[in-house]
Amino acid sequence: MRAGDENKNGNRWRLPASRSKLPAKVWPRTCSCAKADLCYNARSSSTLMFPQQASRRLCGGGCVSRTFRSPFTDQRSRKQRERASAFTLLELLIVVGVIAVLLVLMAPAFTTIKSGGDVTSAAYTIKGVLDTARTYAKANNTYTWVGFAGSIGPNTNQDAITGQVELAIVASKDGTNLWSVNNWLPDNLTQVGKMTTLNNIHIGDTGSPQNNGTDFESRENVDTDHRISSSANTPYPFTVQGTTFNKWIQFSPRGEALVHGGNFSIVKAAEVGVLPTHGNALAVTQSGNLWLGNVIAIQINGFGGNVRIYRR
Repeated sequence: MRAGDENKNGNRWRLPASRSKLPAKVWPRTCSCAKADLCYNARSSSTLMFPQQASRRLCGGGCVSRTFRSPFTDQRSRKQRERASAFTLLELLIVVGVIAVLLVLMAPAFTTIKSGGDVTSAAYTIKGVLDTARTYAKANNTYTWVGFAGSIGPNTNQDAITGQVELAIVASKDGTNLWSVNNWLPDNLTQVGKMTTLNNIHIGDTGSPQNNGTDFESRENVDTDHRISSSANTPYPFTVQGTTFNKWIQFSPRGEALVHGGNFSIVKAAEVGVLPTHGNALAVTQSGNLWLGNVIAIQINGFGGNVRIYRR
């Protein structure tokens, strides 16, 4: 197209004033396409739009070439891309298999972590119950008893291991030592707090200290009569909510701790051993006289009633 050419209606094209002054050799190269077909000029909204087939040709002088795509072609291409990016059945089976293997390998680790958390939580719960009983006895100038029932006994006694322990606190209403006065614990004791149930633990033996420099092995050595796991059942049991407690620790108004009662005397330390269980089995291993694993010893000072936790 050149200035002065006529269109189909016989009218002459009028070029913009800024471009009509361009030399004849420059204008066709900057604004015209091959075979004298015009193309879309993006720089001016007043430039004419020519047929679609002209837009496919390579234009000179900076004209924009555009290609038309059918919506059906785009839809097919999109489906092909989706198929190419999807997983095959074999790939899904491989991924599921890898996940299954990882879960099998990681399950023991999660079990160990859970049992360790259960033992730690149980140890601090028992310590809290003992501290509560001691504080109540001193504050109210009376006697209190912390009873133990359930999974209690030697580690080798499989029948005694149930994985569940109950704790309860009772107190004397008139401040007298009922078992020494009446030679028995009556049923009209005052219950202090609620009965507590601990799961996945066993009150058992922690072994004799080896004095190897560690905190656990340097604790006080407690004889079997003053370990809740190995001491004999008291002749003065008490019952709370249908549960009979045959083992207990007594606190006096001065805070002194006593195990069992009767002819048992106050000693330097009493001990409650806490071990983890998986159902009805201990989650620790035995090596000679030692029990290895997540073992905790809770010791109660006989003269002051202070409670301390020792962890292996």
